[in-house]
Amino acid sequence: MVGFLGGLESWDNAHRGVRRVALDLRAAKSPRVFAETVENRHTKRALELIRRALDANRNGKLEPEECASARIILFGQSLGGAAAIRTANALHRWGVPVLLTVQVDSFGLGDALIPPNVSKAANFYQRGPLTIQGRSAIRAQDPQRTQILGNFLRSYPVWAYDPRSRADASRLLLTIGGGHVRMEADPELWAQVEQLILTSISNGNANHPAMLKFQQ
Repeated sequence: MVGFLGGLESWDNAHRGVRRVALDLRAAKSPRVFAETVENRHTKRALELIRRALDANRNGKLEPEECASARIILFGQSLGGAAAIRTANALHRWGVPVLLTVQVDSFGLGDALIPPNVSKAANFYQRGPLTIQGRSAIRAQDPQRTQILGNFLRSYPVWAYDPRSRADASRLLLTIGGGHVRMEADPELWAQVEQLILTSISNGNANHPAMLKFQQ
């Protein structure tokens, strides 16, 4: 599983939702999950990690049987959502299947069309005013091969800000950043993402020997 962080966030920022999901899934006892996160601007690094993980015979190239054995999940937030789809497209050119992609308020070119190597795809977005608004709808390039689980709208009302309240002061950045930032900080959203990933892993044979293990 590879998660892509949004903005200029570092790959190991444990305060960001993408990284927290990866760490939670790493710690899960059952099913066993191998996960890593990458900056959205480093999709080539993610592809190299995937290539090395799938290259079982260590001959420097991917054989058809190595590609077919892949059990890969890609997810990301904001620019990271678009990076996940760019990576899925690259894997399609390699002949590598993807179990699931999940986009969270995805923002970027080419992130609306899901390539046919992806089995299932889900998209979460918000429509808050005066903020970045992520991709509202994704569609399958080949509906016979890709199931769109849904385009799920989440709402984030504007909070009233009281500067005398320390609790409210800590939320000021979230208020200024609007729905895009509040969505990234929404624990219920990330719990849904995590459940989607766990379900996909369970259905895709979590104990398969090619389940990816990454070392950043």
